[in-house]
Amino acid sequence: MASHSTPCSGHRGVCTWWIAYTFDNPLRRLIHKPQKVLGNYVKEGMTVMDLGCGMGHFSIGMAGLVGPTGKVIAVDLQQKMLDILGNRARRAGLSDRIFAYLCQADDIGLEVSAEFILAFWMVHEVPDQKFFFKRLKSMLAAEGKILIAEPKMHVTAETFEKTLDIAQSCGLQCIERPDIRFSRTALLGTGAIE
Repeated sequence: MASHSTPCSGHRGVCTWWIAYTFDNPLRRLIHKPQKVLGNYVKEGMTVMDLGCGMGHFSIGMAGLVGPTGKVIAVDLQQKMLDILGNRARRAGLSDRIFAYLCQADDIGLEVSAEFILAFWMVHEVPDQKFFFKRLKSMLAAEGKILIAEPKMHVTAETFEKTLDIAQSCGLQCIERPDIRFSRTALLGTGAIE
């Protein structure tokens, strides 16, 4: 797990819910617009997952993209984050397609088939990345994709490449490197590199 200077506590270096307000605020909608970041990957009717969903910035954005026939599984290990997400989803009129799930620190604990999985600015907090990527692969539908993004201010290029090596050892291949502000990124899949 990469070390970082953000005040964290609780689950092995995971940022507490109140710290999330420092980066999950109205300004973020300008920097990380969900439609711009995810529009090429998330389509109407899909089942998608937002790991480490926090207060729901991307979960709510994905709920708009998947439409009324789609499903967003929002996963976090802090109930307070999920409570805030639930309130935001209700205010946005999207709570019928967002399903919040409280996971454990050492396992996601879900048996689902997702066509797209987002892990945004959270993989560096995972204590056992090999187990994590094996679990992601097991939850990925055929032809499904995983987008991981890590914050440049916390995760060095070298550390990110080590993370990708771990993902590859679990049968995931880097398909592309999307350009997302302030992030080191990789789109992963189980097929050959395109």
